[in-house]
Amino acid sequence: MFIINPYLRIALIVLGIGLGVGLWVAYGFWYGFPFWLSGLILLVGFILMGTVGSAAQATQAMNFDKAEKLLRLTFLPKLMYPTNRAYFFMLKGTIAMSRNEVEEGETWLKKAETIKLPTDNDRAMLQLQLAGASLNRGRFKQAEIHYRNAKELKITIAEIKEQLKQIEKALQSQGQMKAAMRQGRPGGGGMQIAPGGKRRRPKMR
Repeated sequence: MFIINPYLRIALIVLGIGLGVGLWVAYGFWYGFPFWLSGLILLVGFILMGTVGSAAQATQAMNFDKAEKLLRLTFLPKLMYPTNRAYFFMLKGTIAMSRNEVEEGETWLKKAETIKLPTDNDRAMLQLQLAGASLNRGRFKQAEIHYRNAKELKITIAEIKEQLKQIEKALQSQGQMKAAMRQGRPGGGGMQIAPGGKRRRPKMR
């Protein structure tokens, strides 16, 4: 789906509202009305949807710095559509996990978990990311819960199915992971779920 570049959207908002107000003052209400209305519609859409579409594209390309900068342009996440807000939290968690900031990543992912995602694939991806975070912190029972939650869902994307198998293998080798953690290697070498891949992007403009 076509996604408008956030910087272009902001420029169009400023141009539309600014030009509309200018024409309104100079020539009358109806001259400026189409412009400021267009700018206002773009602004409302920007607030409700945020920048998760563009950030998801950057995350898929493993450009986490760019993704983080794009997410910063979402200045009112509390006002976003619930689904978009869940993706926003999920992307924030993915970025943190990619930098091995496991505690912060888990916090964001748990926020996303409080909002129901629209598809089983996305719900499974979230549960697997939480399982990966739990494994990194040595919380094997919690990781098993997230793994079972993901396994109960109808997964249709091959990459997510493969990641489910990775978590299963990690859980089957708990002894080795615990030994690695006792030797000072958190998570037994850093078990993580790939944040990008070919997972479907949020359906946002």
